[in-house]
Amino acid sequence: MDFNYYQQLAQLTDRVPSKSAGAAGIDLMVPLLGLAGETGELLSEYKKRLRDGDSHLRFKEKICEELGDLLWYIANVAEKSGLSLEDVAQKNLEKANGRWGHGDTSATVFDESFPEQEKLPRKFEIKLDEVNVEGKVKIRMLMNDVQIGDYLTDNADDPDGYRFHDVFHLAYIAVLGWSPVIRSLMKRKRKSAPDIDEVQDGGRAQVIDEAVVALVFDYAKEHNWLEGVTALDYKLLRTIKGVTSLLEVKARSPGEWQKAILLGFEVWRKVLKSNGARLLIDQDSRSITYAEGEESSMV
Repeated sequence: MDFNYYQQLAQLTDRVPSKSAGAAGIDLMVPLLGLAGETGELLSEYKKRLRDGDSHLRFKEKICEELGDLLWYIANVAEKSGLSLEDVAQKNLEKANGRWGHGDTSATVFDESFPEQEKLPRKFEIKLDEVNVEGKVKIRMLMNDVQIGDYLTDNADDPDGYRFHDVFHLAYIAVLGWSPVIRSLMKRKRKSAPDIDEVQDGGRAQVIDEAVVALVFDYAKEHNWLEGVTALDYKLLRTIKGVTSLLEVKARSPGEWQKAILLGFEVWRKVLKSNGARLLIDQDSRSITYAEGEESSMV
C-alpha cells in the first residue's frame, strides 16, 4: 500500500481531527500520547513472549496489531504536522543509509578540476617526530623531508597528546578528501578560483577544521580515546555535519565522518605511544596507515 494513501485513509477514523471544535492542542497531543501508549503495549507483548516462550501463540499476530496501531498514530502526527508519510519514510532511509549504509561519496573529489599544484596529493607520506627547540621538546611534521607547519606542543598543563592532532587532519584528507588546514600548510590552496580560495580554503574554513578536531578530541578524551569503539554518538556526528554545513565537505555522510574519526584515533594512539611515526595517506583507498618512524631527531 502507498504510504500517502494510507495516511489519507487513516484520517477518516480520526476521533479528534484538527478542525473539530476545541481541538486546538488536543488534536496533536492525542496521537502523541497514543504513540507512547502503543509502544508500551508492544513491549508488553514482548514481555509475554519472554515469560511464556512458544506458548504465547498469538505473539506474531499481536505484534502485527501493535505495529499497525503505531503506524496509525505516526500517520496522524504526520498529517497534523503538515508532513507526508512518504517523505518521512524517504528521509529516514536517507538518514539511515548515511549513518549505517554504504554512504560512499568518494566519487566527488573536491579539487579534481584544479591544476595539479592546487590538488591535495592522492598518495603521500608524512613524518611526525620530536625535536628539541630551545630546550623544549616539540613535534614537527615533515613532507618530503621538508617541514610543513609550526612546531607543536600539547598547549595544556597536563600532557594529553594533542601535539599529534595533525593526525586527525590527515585522516580527514584520507577518508573525506578534505582539510583546509593541511591544504594551507602544503600551500595547495585553490587560488585559481578566488571564491573557492576564500570560502573553502580560507581562514573560516580552517578554523572550522580545527574546531572539529578539538570537539572530537574532547569527546574521545571522555571515552577512553575511542579504543574499542566501533560507533560514535549520532549527536556528535550531527553536530559536525551542522558546523560544516556551509563547506564542501557537507557532501560527506555521517558514516564517512565516523570512519575518518575512528581511523584517525586508531593511528593517533599508535603515534602517541611511539612519540612519532611515518604515516602513509592514500585517498584512493581512503586509508591512513601507521608505519614506525626513525628514532626522534633532537636538533
